[in-house]
Amino acid sequence: MLSLSKHGEQNSLTCPHFGTCGGCLLQDLPPADYAAAKRAAVQKALIKAGVTAEVLAPIIVPPRSRRRAVFKIKSLPEGLHIGFHAAKTHTVTDMHHCDVLTPGLFALVGQLRRRLEPLFGVGEAAELHVAETDTGFDCVFRWRAGLTPALTGELTSALSGLGIARLTMGRDLVFEQAVPSITLGGVTVDLPPNPFLQSTREGEAALQEHVLKIAGKAKAVADLFSGVGTFALPLARKARVHAVEQDKAALEALAAAAKSPGLKPVTTEVRDLFKLPLTPAELVPYDAVVLDPPRAGAEAQVRALAKSQVPVIAYVSCDAASFARDAAILVKGGYRPGPVTPIDQFLWSSHIELVGGFTRP
Repeated sequence: MLSLSKHGEQNSLTCPHFGTCGGCLLQDLPPADYAAAKRAAVQKALIKAGVTAEVLAPIIVPPRSRRRAVFKIKSLPEGLHIGFHAAKTHTVTDMHHCDVLTPGLFALVGQLRRRLEPLFGVGEAAELHVAETDTGFDCVFRWRAGLTPALTGELTSALSGLGIARLTMGRDLVFEQAVPSITLGGVTVDLPPNPFLQSTREGEAALQEHVLKIAGKAKAVADLFSGVGTFALPLARKARVHAVEQDKAALEALAAAAKSPGLKPVTTEVRDLFKLPLTPAELVPYDAVVLDPPRAGAEAQVRALAKSQVPVIAYVSCDAASFARDAAILVKGGYRPGPVTPIDQFLWSSHIELVGGFTRP
């Protein structure tokens, strides 16, 4: 297990951008108060939804561990600014220090500022999505109306040699020097452009550990909102897994990785679970279900689960309010909530992730 904190010792740091940058609003809190605030956010959401469940002390990832970010870029007369938005504005805080990003991702910011500045006209703005993978940075530009041959050449020349494995602009490939990949459950997954990844390796490992513990000895698991296999691949070490996801490219990456030796069978299904949730009849074959929906939660799917006889549900959430709403539906349907563990992958922000289990007595 990677090193994690349950006490918030890292909150003793203070970034020079604190108070200006909108990324870290809680960095001035003492460690104990910070951890208590994260826990309280989950407790309050559950109480508001009428759900009684134990909320454990939060697991807090270490500083400089976030591997995924969206950088705002703006060219001003004094130079190119790249960083995050300032608090409550669209002004870009020019990042020259960051206690959240991995050292590699932060170092990339300085290189991008220097290499991209000649390509931007004053007043131009862009957005760059970056994920640090095992084979290099996977980057997606949101900039200008379209990719031209001239711009392709300029970007390739400017950004080569920075450890960028792949750069895309919209749906167009600018260059690819290596296939971005990560390891999930000991299996290498070649990633499609701009996939969803957990924000930190440490948080990802903590979530996986809790999901595996909740699923227990299940032999057949439905992994809903599966993405590229964050939970499906570790689960497949001991169980048959049916992975359901709307993103076809993510499922294709998962299906390819699932052919690795040592895994139980993994099947995949492209399906919009918001519009077409698995029905109670379709859930009959599974003795555990894993949910990891977007911030809006999974109300339609949870209503179907509440009518099912699935023995165990592991629910991973990035929003306490939608988790609490869905938990109330499951409880009303006869499920018993287990302990809820907050996992803080978004250091010094108001966001909190969490994982909880539900069992049908």
